[in-house]
Order: sequence, then structure tokens, then C-alpha cells
Amino acid sequence: MDYTQKEVLQFVRENDVKFVRLAFCDIFGVLKNFSILSSELESAFEHGIAFNPCGIDGFSEQNPAELLLVPDPSTLTLLPWRPHEGCVARLFCDVRQLDGVPFACDTRHLFKMAVSKTARLGYRCRIGSNCEFYLFKTNEFGDPTLSPQDLAGYLDVAPLDKGENVRRDICLTLEQMDITPESSHHEAGPGQNEIDFKRSEAIYAADHFTTFKSVVKAISARNGVYASFMPKPLADRCGSGLHVTVSLYENGINAFHNNLKPSRICDQFRAGIQRRLPEMTLFFNPLANSYERLHDRAPYSRDVHVPYDVKGDLKLEIKSPDPACNHYLAFTLILLAGVDGIESSARPLQKQPPLPETLGQAIETASTSDFIRAALPQAVRNTYFKRKTEEWNIYNKSKDDKELLFNRQFLCI
Repeated sequence: MDYTQKEVLQFVRENDVKFVRLAFCDIFGVLKNFSILSSELESAFEHGIAFNPCGIDGFSEQNPAELLLVPDPSTLTLLPWRPHEGCVARLFCDVRQLDGVPFACDTRHLFKMAVSKTARLGYRCRIGSNCEFYLFKTNEFGDPTLSPQDLAGYLDVAPLDKGENVRRDICLTLEQMDITPESSHHEAGPGQNEIDFKRSEAIYAADHFTTFKSVVKAISARNGVYASFMPKPLADRCGSGLHVTVSLYENGINAFHNNLKPSRICDQFRAGIQRRLPEMTLFFNPLANSYERLHDRAPYSRDVHVPYDVKGDLKLEIKSPDPACNHYLAFTLILLAGVDGIESSARPLQKQPPLPETLGQAIETASTSDFIRAALPQAVRNTYFKRKTEEWNIYNKSKDDKELLFNRQFLCI
């Protein structure tokens, strides 16, 4: 629901909201928040809330003494798993410098700019996602293990599928937050699950995906299991992907559709993504572990598809990303590459160029890309390349270093 600032303040008063979480993502897509008392919310809208960015990935590297969080009133939601008396609300925020200028490493802002560029061409963008994740048992201390919750397979049911109640709770919680999943099921790996979402307005889709990941984590923990979005948590089992679907609409009509066949705009948008896919791979697949998943994927999963739609509501599907990515960055690059394809009248490729085979190759490909240089601010590029190079070096040092890197990322992805 699109709330105004006035409506948010009224909602907070009428619904016994005592705490408001001001939420944002770091440069790698990890959700952060700063909690304030509801009595401070009006001031937050008017002046922003200052915070120290020290320790925030991608923020501290720019050396700002302080930054501002400015709440977006349209993103108001209650957190259903928190107490109902003295309840907790959440608002996504714009991150700004003290002079009000957007902060260069606010990736949600970068995505909003990409959506605006698409709109200037006369197109409204809708994005959907199909996301896979694993559920693992926890030990007596509540810490995650690498033992899957169950041994079920693709589309299995209870009692083999032990994740159905967790998925049910996740979906019902999302509905309480005005986010409606399309479907859910057990995936091919033991303890692996998938929840799918229809396409929705671009900004909402990105914010909803942020919410989805936090809900999966919170509800899984309440059920005594640990949810992991690691691309390849089990070496001999299926990896987890994030399949992204995109459509453009012009005057309310699907611009990708032409008598149940892809239109010229669809072909051009697809071609733009195809030719930039190797350059974008670092941001779609940001971990060394990501490439262990990509090695197992069939060639069709590395291309950009136009799936059949019985309603003729055509869409593009990009299957190579994984859920460890910062989806704001991934969606930004998808839109900008597609728009570039339209503006240059690109033609679909007969064969998708090969993707990088390792994190190291992905860093090299992205760091020499004119497209990435034009699409992302220097502050984002420098921080991202530096951090990923450090991770790649750790990954290649020794078996022990590789395991330490995996364990550290497993606990935060």
C-alpha cells in the first residue's frame, strides 16, 4: 500500500506502534536497520536520522563521518513476528549525505534511477522472482549445522517434505505484509525449498524480495531451523538460484507481446542482456561458492529465455543469478543492459557468450567492462572489486582458508 507521510504517522498512532525500524541494505545486499521510537518518526521524515556508517560494507570505505536515513513512507509495514502490543513497524530508507545528496553506495537509489531511465523511454517495468533456499537443522545451542532439515526431493510431500509448515508460515507472514507469493514447493535438494512471486512494479518487487529474505530467516528460526541462501551449501547437491523475470509495459500493454510471439522490443531488450551477461556475472554471482553452482547448471540456465505463457503475457527469464547477490544491483544492471539493447536496436544472439568460470574471471571481466563503468558509480565499483578480490585470494590460499571463507559466508548469506 502506498502510504503518505501523514498516513504513516496516523497509522503509527492508531496501531500502538512503539518502535520503527529504518531499514537499508549494504553494498552487498545485506539488510541493516536502525531502530527508533515512534515518537521520533516525524523528525526522521523531516530531517532524516543520522547514523555512523562505520562497519557497514561499502559505506565505511567512503569515509563519511555520518550519513542520513530518510524513510520512504510508501514502504510502511508491520513486522508480524514481533509483539502485537507495542508493535514494530519497518520503513525502507534512502541513504543520503548530510547535505541531502543521495549516497553513492545506496544501491536501492541506483535501482530507482534505472527504473526512471526505463520510464523516460515510455516503459513501465515489472519484475518477478523464483528463489531457492535450504533449511538446515540447528544444534543444541541453536547454531546452524550442514544437516538438511529433510531428505525429500522435487515436489515431494509430507512426511518426506518437512519444510511445508515453514513455507506455509513464511507465505502467511508475507501475506500479512501485503506481499502475495504465487507458489511454493520442495525443490530437488534435501532440505531445499522454493517460493515464487508474480511480477510486480519494479521498486516494489525489489523491496519485497528484501522483505522475503528477512521473513524466511526469521520464520525459519522460529521453527528451529536455519535458512541459507548460499548458492551451493552442499557440494554434492543442487545449488540454489534466483530466477528473475522481467516485462516492459507501454500504455498498459505488454511491450514484449506480439501475437503470442516476442516483439521487436522484447528481442532488443533480450539481446542487450545477453551480450552483457558475462560482464554482469560478478554482480549476479558474487561468491566463489556461486561458481560451484554455475558449474552444475545446464547451458539453458545461462541464457536469457522467453518462457511460454498461456495468457500471452510474455516475459524474459534470467536464470543465472543466485540469491547471494545484492538484488538491487542485479535488477539495476538487468534494466540498464536491456534498455541499452533497445537504444542500440540490438539483435538476439544465436549463442550466449560463455560466462566466467570462477570468481576471479568474473572480477576481471567486470573490472574491464565499459558497460559496468557507465552503469555503476566509481565508489561502488572500487569497493566491490576490492572486496571480491580479497575473497578470491582467500579462497585460493589453502583448503583451511577456503573452509573458513565458506563458514563465514554461510552464517550471513
